[in-house]
Amino acid sequence: MSPYRFRLPQLRSRLFLTDGGIETDLIFNEGLELPHFASFTLLATEEGRARLRNYYRRYADIARACGSGFILESPTWRSSLDWAEKLGYSATALEAANRRAISLMEEVRNDYESADMPVVISGCIGPRGDGYEPGQIMGPGEARAYHAQQVSVFADTHADLVTAVTMTNVNEAVGVAQAARATNMPVVISFTVETDGTLPAGQKLAEAIEQTDHATGRYPAYYMISCAHPDHFGATLAEGGSWLLRLRGIRANASRSSHAELNESPALDIGNPQELGHQYAALRRQHPHITILGGCCGTDHRHIHEIARARKVAA
Repeated sequence: MSPYRFRLPQLRSRLFLTDGGIETDLIFNEGLELPHFASFTLLATEEGRARLRNYYRRYADIARACGSGFILESPTWRSSLDWAEKLGYSATALEAANRRAISLMEEVRNDYESADMPVVISGCIGPRGDGYEPGQIMGPGEARAYHAQQVSVFADTHADLVTAVTMTNVNEAVGVAQAARATNMPVVISFTVETDGTLPAGQKLAEAIEQTDHATGRYPAYYMISCAHPDHFGATLAEGGSWLLRLRGIRANASRSSHAELNESPALDIGNPQELGHQYAALRRQHPHITILGGCCGTDHRHIHEIARARKVAA
């Protein structure tokens, strides 16, 4: 049974760290081939599983040294039905991969969990399409049906919650939340925003959170921002409003480039890890209710180390 499913510790005031941009880190820094950016394919071999264990342990070590909690986000951003078909996975093989991912997260948790360091396991859910652009937007019902398979598998494991990362539009966020509610699984929605702080589908972040809450009876445990640099959403947060208190986490990109520019770039832009750490510390001073900190595209353990270090210096 999940130890935290009905009492998520990250809903309190304590800081929780999570990992960086797993796909960009493994591809550009580790030299691994991930077809369709699918890190879950590494679960198929012992060598791949070892690479994943080492990846998560680097971040867990930072959290331990920092004295924070830690959220293990499973390597399953691409392990849903449409992507599995592109990768040659059957529905049965896909379910096995999702279960194997959570089992790997349990192994890491067992190595690090202590009274001083709660370790939460999140089943990561990615968008049906691209994380940078909305493409053909599903209705909420279609989105719920599409994501229900992956959510149901996670609900039948020791995962504590599911997190929908890089959501580009409200309808898909609502569908994921409804699928989670049907299995009594806590859910977090993390929206992608553009350089102007709006979702790729065009909504303001405040509207997206309010619309998702309205459509789901405020079912999501909290919201996050992912796949954007702090420069892109700082002004949006400064506008304030009651919706802001629903936002508890940041997974920023290392680069200030737009999504279109990142797509066209042949090299990885890691930005300035130390500067990013100071920007996170400033965000925390302005919005102390934001307690979950991690990274997205272009970030790795160096960025999370600087985020943790700057946070301790600013405390």
